[in-house]
Amino acid sequence: MEKFQSELVKRILILQYKPFGDVLLNTGYLPSLKEKFPNVKIDFLVRKPYDIVLKNNPNLNEIITFENLTGIKYFFQRIGLIKNIRKRKYDLIIDQLKGSGSGIISLFSGAKYRLGFNEHQFNWVYNLRTNEGSPKFTAARKFDLLKPIGIDKLSYKIEITITQDAKNYISNWLNKNDLSNSKIICVAPGSPVKSKKWNSDNYAKFCDKIIEQTDYKIVFVGAPDEQNDIQNVISKMSKGAFVAPKTDFIKAGALLQKADLLICNDGGLNHLSIAVETFSLAIFGNTDPILWSGHELGNHFYLKNNNWNYSKDDSFGISIEQAFAKFEQILALDNFPQK
Repeated sequence: MEKFQSELVKRILILQYKPFGDVLLNTGYLPSLKEKFPNVKIDFLVRKPYDIVLKNNPNLNEIITFENLTGIKYFFQRIGLIKNIRKRKYDLIIDQLKGSGSGIISLFSGAKYRLGFNEHQFNWVYNLRTNEGSPKFTAARKFDLLKPIGIDKLSYKIEITITQDAKNYISNWLNKNDLSNSKIICVAPGSPVKSKKWNSDNYAKFCDKIIEQTDYKIVFVGAPDEQNDIQNVISKMSKGAFVAPKTDFIKAGALLQKADLLICNDGGLNHLSIAVETFSLAIFGNTDPILWSGHELGNHFYLKNNNWNYSKDDSFGISIEQAFAKFEQILALDNFPQK
Protein backbone atom coordinates (compact mmCIF):
# COMPACT_ATOMS: atom_id res chain seq x y z
CA MET A 1 0.00 0.00 0.00
CA GLU A 2 0.97 3.63 -0.52
CA LYS A 3 2.94 5.37 2.22
CA PHE A 4 0.89 8.35 3.36
CA GLN A 5 2.56 11.77 3.36
CA SER A 6 0.23 14.34 4.89
CA GLU A 7 2.21 17.29 3.53
CA LEU A 8 1.14 16.32 0.01
CA VAL A 9 -2.55 16.71 0.82
CA LYS A 10 -4.14 20.02 -0.21
CA ARG A 11 -7.68 18.89 -1.11
CA ILE A 12 -9.85 16.21 0.54
CA LEU A 13 -13.17 14.74 -0.58
CA ILE A 14 -15.41 12.70 1.75
CA LEU A 15 -17.91 10.24 0.28
CA GLN A 16 -21.17 9.55 2.16
CA TYR A 17 -24.28 9.90 0.00
CA LYS A 18 -27.13 9.13 2.39
CA PRO A 19 -29.27 8.78 4.49
CA PHE A 20 -29.84 11.69 6.87
CA GLY A 21 -28.62 9.90 9.98
CA ASP A 22 -25.49 8.40 8.41
CA VAL A 23 -24.50 11.72 6.85
CA LEU A 24 -25.02 13.42 10.21
CA LEU A 25 -22.80 10.89 12.00
CA ASN A 26 -19.91 11.93 9.75
CA THR A 27 -19.91 15.39 11.33
CA GLY A 28 -18.48 13.87 14.50
CA TYR A 29 -14.97 13.49 13.10
CA LEU A 30 -14.85 16.65 10.96
CA PRO A 31 -13.27 18.83 13.70
CA SER A 32 -10.49 16.25 14.13
CA LEU A 33 -9.96 16.11 10.37
CA LYS A 34 -9.78 19.91 10.22
CA GLU A 35 -7.35 19.95 13.13
CA LYS A 36 -5.10 17.44 11.36
CA PHE A 37 -5.30 19.36 8.06
CA PRO A 38 -5.90 23.01 9.07
CA ASN A 39 -4.96 24.53 5.71
CA VAL A 40 -6.54 21.89 3.49
CA LYS A 41 -9.77 22.27 1.50
CA ILE A 42 -12.28 19.68 2.75
CA ASP A 43 -15.31 18.92 0.56
CA PHE A 44 -18.17 16.45 0.97
CA LEU A 45 -20.02 14.49 -1.74
CA VAL A 46 -23.65 13.82 -0.80
CA ARG A 47 -26.90 13.09 -2.57
CA LYS A 48 -29.82 15.51 -2.43
CA PRO A 49 -31.77 16.13 -0.18
CA TYR A 50 -29.32 14.86 2.46
CA ASP A 51 -27.02 17.85 1.90
CA ILE A 52 -29.22 19.89 4.25
CA VAL A 53 -27.53 18.10 7.16
CA LEU A 54 -24.15 19.63 6.26
CA LYS A 55 -25.14 23.21 5.48
CA ASN A 56 -23.19 25.84 7.43
CA ASN A 57 -20.81 23.24 8.86
CA PRO A 58 -17.67 25.24 9.73
CA ASN A 59 -15.33 22.33 8.97
CA LEU A 60 -16.35 21.98 5.32
CA ASN A 61 -15.43 24.16 2.38
CA GLU A 62 -17.87 22.88 -0.21
CA ILE A 63 -20.77 20.44 -0.40
CA ILE A 64 -20.98 18.70 -3.78
CA THR A 65 -24.44 17.32 -4.52
CA PHE A 66 -26.06 15.06 -7.07
CA GLU A 67 -29.59 13.81 -7.75
CA ASN A 68 -30.94 10.29 -7.31
CA LEU A 69 -31.29 9.10 -10.91
CA THR A 70 -31.79 5.69 -12.48
CA GLY A 71 -31.13 3.94 -15.78
CA ILE A 72 -29.29 5.76 -18.54
CA LYS A 73 -29.62 9.08 -16.68
CA TYR A 74 -27.69 7.58 -13.77
CA PHE A 75 -24.96 6.38 -16.13
CA PHE A 76 -24.40 9.78 -17.73
CA GLN A 77 -24.69 11.57 -14.41
CA ARG A 78 -22.01 9.32 -12.92
CA ILE A 79 -19.66 10.06 -15.82
CA GLY A 80 -20.19 13.79 -15.33
CA LEU A 81 -19.70 13.47 -11.58
CA ILE A 82 -16.39 11.65 -12.00
CA LYS A 83 -15.22 14.27 -14.51
CA ASN A 84 -16.10 17.01 -12.03
CA ILE A 85 -14.20 15.27 -9.24
CA ARG A 86 -11.13 14.70 -11.43
CA LYS A 87 -11.17 18.36 -12.44
CA ARG A 88 -10.98 19.39 -8.78
CA LYS A 89 -7.72 17.44 -8.34
CA TYR A 90 -8.30 15.95 -4.91
CA ASP A 91 -5.28 14.49 -3.15
CA LEU A 92 -7.24 12.32 -0.70
CA ILE A 93 -10.57 10.51 -1.03
CA ILE A 94 -12.18 9.28 2.21
CA ASP A 95 -14.81 6.68 1.32
CA GLN A 96 -17.10 6.08 4.30
CA LEU A 97 -19.36 3.90 2.16
CA LYS A 98 -18.86 0.29 1.16
CA GLY A 99 -20.71 0.17 -2.12
CA SER A 100 -19.75 -0.28 -5.74
CA GLY A 101 -20.71 3.29 -6.63
CA SER A 102 -18.34 4.93 -4.18
CA GLY A 103 -15.65 2.42 -5.12
CA ILE A 104 -15.88 3.42 -8.78
CA ILE A 105 -15.77 7.12 -7.91
CA SER A 106 -12.72 6.53 -5.72
CA LEU A 107 -10.97 4.49 -8.41
CA PHE A 108 -11.42 7.10 -11.14
CA SER A 109 -11.11 10.18 -8.93
CA GLY A 110 -7.49 10.80 -9.86
CA ALA A 111 -6.62 11.22 -6.17
CA LYS A 112 -3.15 10.18 -5.04
CA TYR A 113 -4.58 8.64 -1.86
CA ARG A 114 -7.80 6.61 -1.75
CA LEU A 115 -8.85 5.62 1.75
CA GLY A 116 -11.32 2.78 2.40
CA PHE A 117 -12.06 -0.22 4.59
CA ASN A 118 -10.59 -3.67 4.04
CA GLU A 119 -14.17 -4.95 4.44
CA HIS A 120 -15.22 -3.03 1.29
CA GLN A 121 -16.19 -5.39 -1.53
CA PHE A 122 -13.89 -3.39 -3.82
CA ASN A 123 -11.06 -2.93 -1.32
CA TRP A 124 -8.43 -3.30 -4.06
CA VAL A 125 -9.49 0.20 -5.20
CA TYR A 126 -7.89 1.77 -2.12
CA ASN A 127 -4.18 2.33 -1.61
CA LEU A 128 -4.83 3.26 2.03
CA ARG A 129 -6.87 0.65 3.90
CA THR A 130 -7.75 -0.31 7.44
CA ASN A 131 -10.02 -2.68 9.32
CA GLU A 132 -13.21 -1.76 11.12
CA GLY A 133 -12.59 -1.74 14.85
CA SER A 134 -14.59 -3.23 17.69
CA PRO A 135 -18.35 -2.60 17.84
CA LYS A 136 -19.19 0.89 19.12
CA PHE A 137 -21.44 3.80 18.27
CA THR A 138 -21.09 4.52 14.57
CA ALA A 139 -20.07 8.16 15.09
CA ALA A 140 -17.02 6.84 16.96
CA ARG A 141 -16.59 3.92 14.58
CA LYS A 142 -16.08 6.27 11.66
CA PHE A 143 -12.76 7.24 13.22
CA ASP A 144 -11.54 3.70 12.45
CA LEU A 145 -11.15 4.67 8.81
CA LEU A 146 -8.98 7.66 9.66
CA LYS A 147 -6.15 5.75 11.35
CA PRO A 148 -4.00 5.44 8.18
CA ILE A 149 -3.90 9.25 7.93
CA GLY A 150 -2.83 9.75 11.54
CA ILE A 151 -6.16 10.36 13.29
CA ASP A 152 -6.96 7.86 16.00
CA LYS A 153 -8.76 9.78 18.75
CA LEU A 154 -12.42 8.95 19.32
CA SER A 155 -13.61 12.24 20.79
CA TYR A 156 -16.53 13.41 18.71
CA LYS A 157 -19.50 15.76 18.77
CA ILE A 158 -22.22 15.36 16.18
CA GLU A 159 -23.11 18.80 14.85
CA ILE A 160 -25.94 20.35 12.88
CA THR A 161 -26.86 24.00 12.39
CA ILE A 162 -30.47 24.75 13.33
CA THR A 163 -31.31 27.98 11.53
CA GLN A 164 -33.25 30.84 13.05
CA ASP A 165 -35.88 30.41 10.33
CA ALA A 166 -36.41 26.81 11.46
CA LYS A 167 -36.66 27.88 15.10
CA ASN A 168 -39.20 30.58 14.21
CA TYR A 169 -41.22 28.11 12.14
CA ILE A 170 -41.53 25.69 15.06
CA SER A 171 -42.14 28.45 17.62
CA ASN A 172 -45.00 29.83 15.52
CA TRP A 173 -46.57 26.38 15.23
CA LEU A 174 -46.27 25.79 18.98
CA ASN A 175 -47.91 29.17 19.65
CA LYS A 176 -50.81 28.42 17.29
CA ASN A 177 -51.44 25.13 19.08
CA ASP A 178 -51.06 26.54 22.61
CA LEU A 179 -48.02 24.37 23.21
CA SER A 180 -45.43 27.06 23.91
CA ASN A 181 -45.61 26.51 27.66
CA SER A 182 -46.34 22.79 27.55
CA LYS A 183 -44.08 19.88 28.37
CA ILE A 184 -43.53 18.03 25.12
CA ILE A 185 -42.48 14.54 24.14
CA CYS A 186 -41.86 13.91 20.45
CA VAL A 187 -42.76 10.49 19.10
CA ALA A 188 -41.54 9.19 15.73
CA PRO A 189 -43.17 5.81 14.97
CA GLY A 190 -42.26 5.73 11.29
CA SER A 191 -39.34 4.33 9.34
CA PRO A 192 -38.60 3.59 5.69
CA VAL A 193 -37.38 0.17 6.88
CA LYS A 194 -40.27 -2.10 7.87
CA SER A 195 -38.18 -4.26 10.21
CA LYS A 196 -37.31 -1.17 12.28
CA LYS A 197 -40.92 -0.21 13.04
CA TRP A 198 -42.26 -1.12 16.46
CA ASN A 199 -45.88 -2.29 16.43
CA SER A 200 -48.37 0.57 15.91
CA ASP A 201 -50.73 -0.87 18.55
CA ASN A 202 -47.90 -0.74 21.06
CA TYR A 203 -47.03 2.82 20.12
CA ALA A 204 -50.68 3.85 20.53
CA LYS A 205 -51.04 2.24 23.96
CA PHE A 206 -47.65 3.58 25.08
CA CYS A 207 -48.58 7.14 24.08
CA ASP A 208 -52.01 6.85 25.71
CA LYS A 209 -50.36 5.73 28.94
CA ILE A 210 -47.94 8.67 28.88
CA ILE A 211 -50.83 11.11 28.42
CA GLU A 212 -52.91 9.42 31.15
CA GLN A 213 -50.18 9.29 33.78
CA THR A 214 -48.13 12.45 33.10
CA ASP A 215 -48.74 16.05 32.11
CA TYR A 216 -46.80 15.69 28.85
CA LYS A 217 -48.21 16.52 25.43
CA ILE A 218 -47.39 14.10 22.61
CA VAL A 219 -46.22 15.57 19.29
CA PHE A 220 -45.75 13.10 16.46
CA VAL A 221 -42.97 13.84 13.98
CA GLY A 222 -41.74 12.12 10.85
CA ALA A 223 -40.73 12.42 7.23
CA PRO A 224 -43.38 12.93 4.52
CA ASP A 225 -43.36 9.22 3.67
CA GLU A 226 -43.88 8.34 7.35
CA GLN A 227 -47.15 10.24 7.79
CA ASN A 228 -49.20 7.09 7.22
CA ASP A 229 -47.33 5.44 10.09
CA ILE A 230 -48.20 8.40 12.31
CA GLN A 231 -51.87 8.40 11.33
CA ASN A 232 -52.02 4.65 11.89
CA VAL A 233 -50.87 5.11 15.49
CA ILE A 234 -53.18 8.06 16.13
CA SER A 235 -56.19 6.13 14.81
CA LYS A 236 -55.60 3.52 17.52
CA MET A 237 -55.20 6.00 20.39
CA SER A 238 -57.96 6.93 22.82
CA LYS A 239 -56.23 10.17 23.85
CA GLY A 240 -55.53 13.29 21.81
CA ALA A 241 -52.13 14.09 20.36
CA PHE A 242 -50.55 16.59 17.98
CA VAL A 243 -48.89 16.08 14.61
CA ALA A 244 -45.95 18.33 13.78
CA PRO A 245 -46.29 20.52 10.70
CA LYS A 246 -44.44 19.67 7.51
CA THR A 247 -40.77 19.63 8.45
CA ASP A 248 -37.42 19.01 6.86
CA PHE A 249 -34.52 17.60 8.87
CA ILE A 250 -33.51 21.04 10.19
CA LYS A 251 -37.03 21.96 11.29
CA ALA A 252 -37.32 18.55 12.95
CA GLY A 253 -34.17 19.46 14.88
CA ALA A 254 -35.76 22.75 15.95
CA LEU A 255 -38.79 20.82 17.23
CA LEU A 256 -36.63 18.35 19.14
CA GLN A 257 -34.89 21.27 20.82
CA LYS A 258 -38.27 22.19 22.32
CA ALA A 259 -38.97 18.66 23.54
CA ASP A 260 -37.83 16.95 26.72
CA LEU A 261 -37.64 13.53 25.10
CA LEU A 262 -37.81 11.77 21.74
CA ILE A 263 -39.33 8.30 21.55
CA CYS A 264 -38.53 6.60 18.26
CA ASN A 265 -37.34 3.58 16.33
CA ASP A 266 -33.73 3.17 15.27
CA GLY A 267 -33.17 5.88 12.67
CA GLY A 268 -32.03 9.34 11.68
CA LEU A 269 -34.16 11.25 14.19
CA ASN A 270 -32.44 9.42 17.03
CA HIS A 271 -29.09 10.66 15.71
CA LEU A 272 -30.58 14.13 15.33
CA SER A 273 -31.59 14.10 19.00
CA ILE A 274 -27.92 13.55 19.85
CA ALA A 275 -26.88 16.55 17.76
CA VAL A 276 -29.44 18.86 19.42
CA GLU A 277 -28.84 17.34 22.87
CA THR A 278 -32.38 16.12 23.53
CA PHE A 279 -32.87 12.92 25.53
CA SER A 280 -34.09 9.92 23.55
CA LEU A 281 -35.52 6.45 23.98
CA ALA A 282 -35.12 4.27 20.89
CA ILE A 283 -36.92 0.95 20.44
CA PHE A 284 -34.77 -1.53 18.53
CA GLY A 285 -35.79 -4.48 16.40
CA ASN A 286 -33.16 -6.33 14.38
CA THR A 287 -30.47 -3.63 14.39
CA ASP A 288 -27.68 -3.32 16.95
CA PRO A 289 -28.04 -0.55 19.57
CA ILE A 290 -24.32 -0.75 20.32
CA LEU A 291 -23.73 0.63 16.83
CA TRP A 292 -26.72 2.93 16.48
CA SER A 293 -28.07 4.20 19.82
CA GLY A 294 -25.41 6.53 21.25
CA HIS A 295 -26.18 5.06 24.68
CA GLU A 296 -22.69 5.73 26.03
CA LEU A 297 -23.37 9.47 25.94
CA GLY A 298 -25.55 9.20 29.03
CA ASN A 299 -28.81 10.74 27.79
CA HIS A 300 -29.77 8.37 24.98
CA PHE A 301 -31.42 5.11 25.92
CA TYR A 302 -32.75 2.06 24.16
CA LEU A 303 -34.92 -1.01 24.54
CA LYS A 304 -33.82 -4.24 22.89
CA ASN A 305 -34.87 -7.83 23.47
CA ASN A 306 -31.83 -9.90 22.51
CA ASN A 307 -33.85 -13.11 22.77
CA TRP A 308 -36.39 -11.92 20.22
CA ASN A 309 -36.23 -13.39 16.73
CA TYR A 310 -37.82 -11.24 14.02
CA SER A 311 -40.38 -13.27 12.09
CA LYS A 312 -43.24 -10.93 11.25
CA ASP A 313 -43.48 -10.12 14.96
CA ASP A 314 -43.12 -6.36 15.06
CA SER A 315 -43.56 -6.20 18.83
CA PHE A 316 -39.78 -6.77 18.96
CA GLY A 317 -40.50 -8.75 22.14
CA ILE A 318 -40.94 -5.43 23.99
CA SER A 319 -44.16 -4.83 25.93
CA ILE A 320 -45.89 -1.54 26.70
CA GLU A 321 -45.15 -2.16 30.37
CA GLN A 322 -41.42 -2.49 29.67
CA ALA A 323 -41.43 0.65 27.54
CA PHE A 324 -43.27 2.68 30.16
CA ALA A 325 -41.00 1.43 32.95
CA LYS A 326 -37.96 2.59 30.95
CA PHE A 327 -39.70 5.91 30.28
CA GLU A 328 -40.25 6.42 34.02
CA GLN A 329 -36.61 5.59 34.75
CA ILE A 330 -35.50 8.29 32.31
CA LEU A 331 -37.83 10.91 33.80
CA ALA A 332 -36.47 10.13 37.29
CA LEU A 333 -32.85 10.86 36.33
CA ASP A 334 -31.24 13.81 38.09
CA ASN A 335 -29.99 15.23 34.79
CA PHE A 336 -33.30 14.89 32.94
CA PRO A 337 -34.25 18.39 31.75
CA GLN A 338 -37.56 20.13 32.19
CA LYS A 339 -37.71 22.56 29.27
